[in-house]
Amino acid sequence: MLERLHALGLQHVEIAWRSSSSWSGQCRELIASFPALRFGAASIGSSEAVLAAKEAGFRYAMAPILEPALLRQANALGIILVPGVMTPTEIHQAKTLGCRLVKLFPAAALGASYWAGLREPLAGTLPFCVAAGGLVAVDVRPWLDAGVDAIALGAGRQGWSAVSCGGLAQVLEDLPRPGASSGMGTGTGMPTPKAATSRKLPNESLPPDEETPSQPNRMALPWPMRPPP
Repeated sequence: MLERLHALGLQHVEIAWRSSSSWSGQCRELIASFPALRFGAASIGSSEAVLAAKEAGFRYAMAPILEPALLRQANALGIILVPGVMTPTEIHQAKTLGCRLVKLFPAAALGASYWAGLREPLAGTLPFCVAAGGLVAVDVRPWLDAGVDAIALGAGRQGWSAVSCGGLAQVLEDLPRPGASSGMGTGTGMPTPKAATSRKLPNESLPPDEETPSQPNRMALPWPMRPPP
């Protein structure tokens, strides 16, 4: 499955956290087995989960919530924690806390036009946005066109079958510029992929001086982006 996703040009993979003594070790094995992929932890919503993500060797993690204490903990451990936001208040709070990336969640319930509609009331300044929650391959182009920067795609109960990978391959092929990326989430047994995708600018991360976080979310997340206008 990971080979199939990587063959499509996806680079970022999220593994959803679960409370299991074996989770960190299994994730370390996956990271070591697929050095070309960039793995992150998903569903990080507790101090225990942040510690497990650190033990597993993840450099970034995605949270379904905005919790300042978790941002501080992750920052102290050298992990980028991308907080989950939905309301204008949460987005403003994330910006105030120094977050340069946020996860719009649950995206499918909000609609593709939701994020762009916040630009004017929030004084035209929005952080880098990864839309996540209930999105599938056919949502990629409409959501990117509507203004989000990246899209997280879940594998769902069916996993990444040849059919679903074929649909994603066509979506990526139809995007205006080559390149995309991916992220993933849990199942039973070994951690199983979800997936995230989107456009990527030529430079995958910010300059080297951004590589050491001095505040929550400061370190550059090498996530795919929309093409510039």
